Amino acid sequence: MTTPYAAPGPRATVRHWIAGARPRTLPAAVAPVLAGTAIALHEDSFVAGKALLALGLALALQIGVNYANDYSDGIRGTDADRVGPLRLVGSGLASPRAVKLAAFTALGVGAVFGLVLAALTAWWLVAIGAVCLLAAWGYTGGSSPYGYRGLGEVMVFVFFGLVAVVGTTYVQVEGTDGLGAAVLAGVGIGALACAILVANNLRDIPSDREVGKRTLAVVLGDPRTRLLYAGLVAVSVVSLVAIAALTSWWALLAAVAVLPLVPALRTVLGGAEGRGLIPVIQQTGLAELVYGLGLLVGAGMIGR
Repeated sequence: MTTPYAAPGPRATVRHWIAGARPRTLPAAVAPVLAGTAIALHEDSFVAGKALLALGLALALQIGVNYANDYSDGIRGTDADRVGPLRLVGSGLASPRAVKLAAFTALGVGAVFGLVLAALTAWWLVAIGAVCLLAAWGYTGGSSPYGYRGLGEVMVFVFFGLVAVVGTTYVQVEGTDGLGAAVLAGVGIGALACAILVANNLRDIPSDREVGKRTLAVVLGDPRTRLLYAGLVAVSVVSLVAIAALTSWWALLAAVAVLPLVPALRTVLGGAEGRGLIPVIQQTGLAELVYGLGLLVGAGMIGR
């Protein structure tokens, strides 16, 4: 039986806390804001201040989720034999209480950004923000975390895809203009965000299965999880073509995202395991960031 978490050893340094925030996952927070802002720009409704607030909100939620996962997985013992980035609780570098406080602090900062956006746009957005905060904690936290029941990818698609992109567009447009394109962008971004999690969970199938963590990868098994990754990449490409048809063919600048996805697909479909999948997570994160940036640059090119 795996111990819940290691006894705290040397105190975590600033470098350890930064690593614990998992900065390599932050493109998953930046990309939807870029994509949503691209649609707002296409609709001549770009509002720099609101875009920056949305970015701060997304980054704070992502960091909060990362610390919350570190805390929850650490006290459950699911991080003891994990392959991948540093975990503060699992490694014993920080106490569960300290990491939980860091998670709540980051989520609280996100809540402040969200309240400001709601005050500037519409107060009913507070309800959406509250659901986002609950989803952030419920991924691995609470008595029945959805990340342990194969629902992690679904929630990532919804909140880091559809909600983040459409929400970023809405707070700037303040209406339904561009809604169809925003939904399509949310699907494309959400598919790549899911692909990051799929690659991560594919890597962790052995350790997750051992501790009873039923991620979607554990449920599907190794071969079908690899096909799921490829399918998500395909969805992002199809969505991009649809966005270009609905807005401008300049949107196809985002197709540059395919460049890091090609080696990632080759690695996943080639049967890599364990640490061999770590580059896939990085490449997919880069692809998502380039996807969002390409949409933004493409929207800026319209009319030139």
